[in-house]
Amino acid sequence: MIFLKTREEVERIRECNIIIAEALKFIADFVRPGISTWELDKEIETFIVRKKARPSFKGLYGFPAATCISVQDEVVHGIPSKKRKLHDGEIVGIDVGVEKDGFFGDSAFTFPVGRITPAVKKLLNVTEKSLYLGIEQSQADKKVGDIGHAIQRYVEKNGFSVVRELVGHGVGRKPHEDPQIPNFGSPDKGAVLKKGMVLAIEPMVNMGAHEVYFAEDEWTVKTSDGSVSAHFEHSIAITDNGPEILSKIE
Repeated sequence: MIFLKTREEVERIRECNIIIAEALKFIADFVRPGISTWELDKEIETFIVRKKARPSFKGLYGFPAATCISVQDEVVHGIPSKKRKLHDGEIVGIDVGVEKDGFFGDSAFTFPVGRITPAVKKLLNVTEKSLYLGIEQSQADKKVGDIGHAIQRYVEKNGFSVVRELVGHGVGRKPHEDPQIPNFGSPDKGAVLKKGMVLAIEPMVNMGAHEVYFAEDEWTVKTSDGSVSAHFEHSIAITDNGPEILSKIE
């Protein structure tokens, strides 16, 4: 069931997402060669708690950490580890969820570690741009397929592929709500978008083929061909004046 949010509810969801945006801005200074993904996770968890909120991923469906941190060929849901240290030239996707007073937010950003190659830089730029193209389609009376189509068309035009098995979603009173938001599809297909919907749009883009698999930890999703993957995400509200990004700060 799709729940439409009141303006007051949207503002409560925004509050969660602003904490996430601030946390991602904060952690950028820590992303460097030699730091472990466990250290990044602990820094973000401490930051969120200081804001009198809760890292909503911790314990969600049994997930063991506060954030999902995914490196290189890890698409999403990477488990932070003391053993996994970042190296120059890698990329790391950090996905953060926050709960405060019964409302949820969700956003992600992929960071370069040191100096990355031009090809990987293009992957980051294309993935982030595809997110904003999907957001542009998040208009009342359009359809879910319009979002996925815009993302897929731009990504594939640039020689990359979108992951099919994982999708964006509604967010608000729960961390995952209807509708699902695939990053591929046909225009004018799927559920009708309406004012009051709050959506987490999150393209996951691979340098190689789109196929993925679950690693042995049963959480981490990796590219089947070992290619590098990027992930960007914003929570947005559909309003009379178009899409409004809730997880963004100046």
